[in-house]
Amino acid sequence: MRFPKRTAYCGELRPTDVGRRVVLNGWIARIRDLGGVIFLDIRDHSGLCQALVRPAQQPELARRVRQLSTESVIWLEGTVQERENPNPALPTGFVEIAVEHLGILNAASPPPFPISDEVPLTEEVRLRYRYLDLRRPIMQRYLRTRHRVYQIIHRYFDRHGFVEIETPLLTRSTPEGARDFLVPSRLHPGRFYALPQSPQLFKQLLMVAGFDRYVQIVKCFRDEDLRADRQPEFTQVDVEMAFVEREDILTLIEGLFVELWYELLGIELRTPFPRLSYADAMMRYGSDKPDLRYDLAIQTVTDLFADTQFAIFQSAHRLGHVIAGIRVEGGSVLSRRELEELAESVRPYGLPGMVWLKYEASGWHSPIAKHLQPSEFEALRDRFQLRHGDLLLLAAAPWQTCYSALGALRQILARRLGLLSAEYRFVWILDFPLFEYSATEGRYVARHHPFTAPLEEDIPLLETAPERVRAQAYDVVLNGEEIGGGSIRIHTAELQQKVFTLLGLSPEQAHEKFGFLLEAFRYGAPPHGGIALGLDRIVMLMTGAESLRDVIAFPKTTSGLSLVDGAPAPVEPEQLAELGLVLSIPKEG
Repeated sequence: MRFPKRTAYCGELRPTDVGRRVVLNGWIARIRDLGGVIFLDIRDHSGLCQALVRPAQQPELARRVRQLSTESVIWLEGTVQERENPNPALPTGFVEIAVEHLGILNAASPPPFPISDEVPLTEEVRLRYRYLDLRRPIMQRYLRTRHRVYQIIHRYFDRHGFVEIETPLLTRSTPEGARDFLVPSRLHPGRFYALPQSPQLFKQLLMVAGFDRYVQIVKCFRDEDLRADRQPEFTQVDVEMAFVEREDILTLIEGLFVELWYELLGIELRTPFPRLSYADAMMRYGSDKPDLRYDLAIQTVTDLFADTQFAIFQSAHRLGHVIAGIRVEGGSVLSRRELEELAESVRPYGLPGMVWLKYEASGWHSPIAKHLQPSEFEALRDRFQLRHGDLLLLAAAPWQTCYSALGALRQILARRLGLLSAEYRFVWILDFPLFEYSATEGRYVARHHPFTAPLEEDIPLLETAPERVRAQAYDVVLNGEEIGGGSIRIHTAELQQKVFTLLGLSPEQAHEKFGFLLEAFRYGAPPHGGIALGLDRIVMLMTGAESLRDVIAFPKTTSGLSLVDGAPAPVEPEQLAELGLVLSIPKEG
């Protein structure tokens, strides 16, 4: 099809263009027929511009316009002129196009919803008609910002001497991760590829190969139960470096964020970012991904109740549990019902109850006030630096339960009290436990992955107290969201085998699953480490989008469905036969 090509984008025209003859290509956003004049808004990704047709002088043109529906694709040619009634809310609101010629490139059916940011839409409708949802200005902004993030990342790592290398999408299934997506092999019946959860093993092999600075923007896949903040396929910025220590990687990644935030948002980030150990993050904020935009810090007060007469705290002391709490400035105004709702909100985190105390000018007010001694009240006031009108919320439970529940409470309070600001607060979390003990599996499991190196000073503990070994691991957190994680890797076969053994893998099993990696280490693996950054989540936070799905062109639902094309879908029996597969589908109910 031949048609006049645009000479300007719809959102570009300004008063300085008055008198200019232009051709626009785009979609009809709105038509207003006022009888003596017909206004039509034409839109492309840059914005929209008003055009007008005068039926008295242009009867044939008016007839054709009146037959059109919104979202029809057109071209028009005309002259830019000043608007009689300007619209300052639009960048193009001071000009309009006096249409002289117009052509229809594709007449559209009426869309199922208006293409507007103001119209509320259910997520099901948005994902079913994603190609229309993506026409909306806000969605255009999200994905074009994502494009710019890609370009800055490519330039940044190229400038720092990194080589972009693609790693395989068809790999072998390995343990110690989430559930793999499996791909049956037609050429090798009964065998399967796995889609990669990350390029972890391949980037370590690249370090052995001598590519000492590797980077890749890569698709990864995990077949796990989804939540609102998860997708079965996601994109990460994968980085690995040889002959480095933790500090080198942290400094490099901080520089990337500084560049992204300055170029895209005009914000100058201060470096170095704050750093917290895992233990300090849990004890102060109740989370290994703390939101530092607000305080509401947790204080541990177990020591204040060593000789308490209050039965709950007395029992906690006897069992070796933790007593900790949060000060809510001015929180004494909360009603008993509101306090009961707060207590109920932390039950899912394993906390059976919560103690509240109000510190007011008239004294202390609490259901447990008669059970505490004056010295305990005084110690609480000093520890939390309480002022009249403050509220104190206390919990007693095992270490993990107590801090995790208070961390959840901290987030609930921040939302309720309106403490979530628009600023960006980064923090590094360091020194995670290398292992966690899984009671269900009856063995240790890797906190991150089994290739993470222990802190050198903790290596002797591998033999005596594995649960106390700290990892050379690090997560970067922004506003309570983990946006990246990595570690210094194990680079000797001996240490790697020792870790495999602690994870319950015999030498034979380790060789079967990871023999190629152990063999590579024996040929001279350099010290190396890296990080993977969640690109989807970074773009979500930079744009202020409400969910990861908003910054992914064609995302899946929380049940893993693609509504736009109907995936996953059945396949023909002949395809299954070629693969040597027979389906056994569980009956519903």
